[in-house]
Amino acid sequence: MRIIAIITFLGVLCTTTYSFGDSAMPARVSNHTKTKGSILLRGTARVGRDTTRKDTTKMDSNVAIKPPKNAIGRRLESKTNELDPVTLSTFPAISLQQYLKGNAAGVFVNEQSGEPGTIQNMFIHGTSQPLLSARDAYATQPLVVLDGVPLIGDHPYAFDIQQYQYNRIGPATNLLSIINMPNIESIRVLKGLDATAVYGPKGANGVIVITSKGASLKRRITFDSYGGVVTPNAVTTINGAFENKFRQQFYKKYAANGAFSQDDNYPLFLSDSLNNAFYGPSNWNDIYYKSMGIYSVNASISGGDERANFNFQLGDTKSGGVGDNTSMDRYNARFLLNMKPLNWFTFSAVVNANHMLRDRNKNIRDRLAQVNYLPDLSTPIAPNKANYANYLAQFNNGFDDNKTNVVNGYAKFAIDLGKFKFVTTYNVDYNEGYRDIFYPKTLLQTTNYASNYFGYNDRTTIDNVATYEWAPNADNKFEFTGGYDIQYDFSRYSYAYAYKGSNDFIKLNLLNSDPNNSNYLTPTVFQPQLVYKFLDHTKANMMSVYGKVDYLLKDKYTFSVTLRGDGSSTQQPDSRWYYSPVFGAGWDMKKEFLADNNSVSELRLHASAGRMGRYENFDNYSQGPQYTAFIGFSGNLITPGYDGLATLTRPYTAGYVPYGLKWAYSDQANLGIDASFLNNRLAISVDGYYKHDKNMLLGVPSAAEYGYTSVIQNGMAIRNTGFDATVTGVIFPSTNKFSWTTSINMNFNRNTLTALPGGLKQVVINDANGNARLLQVGKSVDSYWLLTNNGIYNTDAEVPSVNGKVMTYNGITMKTGDPKWADINGDNQITDADRQLKGHALPTVAGGWSNTFGYQKWTLRLDFYYNLGRQLLNQQMANRFDFYNNEGLNNINSVKEITYWEKRGDYSKYPIYNPASAVAPYQANQDLFLENANFVKLRTLQIGYDLTDIMKKKASNVNRFYVYGSVNNVFTLTKYTGQDPELADYTGYDTGYGIQIPRTYTLGVKVDF
Repeated sequence: MRIIAIITFLGVLCTTTYSFGDSAMPARVSNHTKTKGSILLRGTARVGRDTTRKDTTKMDSNVAIKPPKNAIGRRLESKTNELDPVTLSTFPAISLQQYLKGNAAGVFVNEQSGEPGTIQNMFIHGTSQPLLSARDAYATQPLVVLDGVPLIGDHPYAFDIQQYQYNRIGPATNLLSIINMPNIESIRVLKGLDATAVYGPKGANGVIVITSKGASLKRRITFDSYGGVVTPNAVTTINGAFENKFRQQFYKKYAANGAFSQDDNYPLFLSDSLNNAFYGPSNWNDIYYKSMGIYSVNASISGGDERANFNFQLGDTKSGGVGDNTSMDRYNARFLLNMKPLNWFTFSAVVNANHMLRDRNKNIRDRLAQVNYLPDLSTPIAPNKANYANYLAQFNNGFDDNKTNVVNGYAKFAIDLGKFKFVTTYNVDYNEGYRDIFYPKTLLQTTNYASNYFGYNDRTTIDNVATYEWAPNADNKFEFTGGYDIQYDFSRYSYAYAYKGSNDFIKLNLLNSDPNNSNYLTPTVFQPQLVYKFLDHTKANMMSVYGKVDYLLKDKYTFSVTLRGDGSSTQQPDSRWYYSPVFGAGWDMKKEFLADNNSVSELRLHASAGRMGRYENFDNYSQGPQYTAFIGFSGNLITPGYDGLATLTRPYTAGYVPYGLKWAYSDQANLGIDASFLNNRLAISVDGYYKHDKNMLLGVPSAAEYGYTSVIQNGMAIRNTGFDATVTGVIFPSTNKFSWTTSINMNFNRNTLTALPGGLKQVVINDANGNARLLQVGKSVDSYWLLTNNGIYNTDAEVPSVNGKVMTYNGITMKTGDPKWADINGDNQITDADRQLKGHALPTVAGGWSNTFGYQKWTLRLDFYYNLGRQLLNQQMANRFDFYNNEGLNNINSVKEITYWEKRGDYSKYPIYNPASAVAPYQANQDLFLENANFVKLRTLQIGYDLTDIMKKKASNVNRFYVYGSVNNVFTLTKYTGQDPELADYTGYDTGYGIQIPRTYTLGVKVDF
């Protein structure tokens, strides 16, 4: 809370932000003269516009002084880095990931649910490690820098106390939902070390640099708003009659006399065809799927003079989901202040505050995972609307309140002495989340549940940068940069949950005996444990020193050298520091060979190579062997103590941490070319890259006698290679009555596991959902480990036999109705040795295609998004066909949501195996359920009209007035038979729990006075 107080004080004293310059309109209608603003220093340097960290090579400066546009290092930057926030701002998104999807070459966005505000993952140039858990997904995310402030995410260490890891405890809100695109001036996606080196180890996965609009030297007002509705896609509902008919085909084929009434596993809810709740109308979707209104309103005011100027922004955005009445509201405010008390001294400060409220889904699975308690799951919710409405009504007797507050900002002091500049910056990013829950006993079979969560993440950075420019003559120019920064990360949470009422979960201290008998433990002495309390924190500090030299020779050749040292508290004491070199070079080939050729507008070659340490996000590796304060028991795997007494145990399930662990690091190289022709009517940018992440940590399975399930070791290495490409063509220029501009971007990426710890060639590890994954040197790390399915054994005689021994599956003799799994090694046994690595959970090719058409004042835009080379494991269909085993168990996989009564997928493509076979014929990890998930999606269809000239006649101070209408997520072309080829988690498994990504209709206006 002290952090909030400090930043609030700074905001009241001196801070905000302004929306000016690039108006929020498509390119065709935004070619009016831009108003330049903010405090002016010597030359072209400016305060308050470019607020990203100082990097003279890349021009992403977090200092108050912006390098000149012809800075040496700018020549090394790829054109694939730039995005247009003007165009992005008309898309009704609630998160940064949704804005970037399909618009940034090299960025893949994994959106596993259309529920507003949920966590989404981004991957730049593939994944740097196997995606086995939320910890791995977190460690592969790029660094996001907003106005020079490196943002901190919601640390996943809280998963350590969770039995089920579908969602993190707490609000689990996407913290990148604070990006308010109408207020953004520029977005740059930095991918190679030449661009990311200034951000150090935390930028090894790539960096996304976002700069908000700055202040102006005169009063300026902007207004940006849209309103609309999200609508669901049509669904096919089913009832008990359909499900009964589906199951009968199995019983008729494999049960005695085709009977199923005596089967203990046959559910009661399907046994009575006169039960109208299950065999009557299946109209639950009338309540579950609904259209919902959405809106966004943003306004800004700016003004001042060369000595002091400001910008103030306010916004309110509501995003709605089409399923389960989910939604999210975001309220944001931002204030920027620039002051120049002396000609050589400037002060800038900014505060960005956000408040987010989220209505979450009412999924049974997510609710039970939260409460750690499984009631009787034998009878699902009936598909009848009245029954489902009664279920929803029970939530009215409880509550589930989620709110998140995010505050970030900086205070910046800059000295400009001409060729020498010095800037010191104090950055803070703070977020806090609350979740209060009460589930009444009617939802949990006479057991009430309550929980409370409060947690926060805090990142504080002190950054000092000095630059010096030296030009001994016209042919030689140098820029020297030195930097020193300290970064403090701290995360903490407190969490408690409790039960009241009889249930099967409370297993501790429930002895009932005679209290007068001192020989027995009694409830008088040991009270039932109904409340579980958790408290944890994690912290990490990093100190960095770096130096950089940029050299420009004859205005044609560019060279750059960066050396940095980074010390991290999350590394072990004998390996705190890591030293990194990065080299870059550029060549202006137009000036060299084609200076007089008018058909070639630009031709630049750039390259870089270097090594960067990889930041370790988790502090549990820094001190070697350790203890942890929890124990567990059957039914609740994790508790903080016994009968109110704290416990201390070895973290056997987390793996043994030895001494001698070293830094992981990333070797990267890239070679790119940027070219434009015909007076910039055709532009091509291609960047090839090599990214080899080495010496990474992995929990290698260990001998059981040591007690630990694994030992943490260095030595894993993963290589990603590929290229980014962007091609933009002005087919018909805007000077014509009819215009057309088209742009396509793509990324091609391949990953390969090149090494495992200890020289191992392969290792089998379970992911967070219990799926076995094989990591094999020379293969991709995002492949599935599957059995190959070749059909069905229709008779016992068809089962192969060698020397009188019938084929087995893990020792079980195979029979009629079992799958024909390929015997890869030819030993007449189906085992894990016969599983093969197949498919890719991440696409090999991804990108977008945008087209903007103009006719007089009209604009039409079509934006497509595509993924190619991706396969998904349709676990939802595997669970549907594995009804026999799921019905007989009472675990989290037996949960049937209301969407169980929705027909998805192609039932006819799957063989009718014997569901009761001991070989588990419908297990998910076989290629029977592996599907082609390629798709092309029309993401935006927008038409707009420029009313600026008309409105100027009524009000001369109108600079821009643009209205538009959009349809988003219009259609998807795919062969995938599941709900949506986008709706799968980072492991590539489609569980069917994701809510639809809705089709959205909006009407919007953008006004600039």
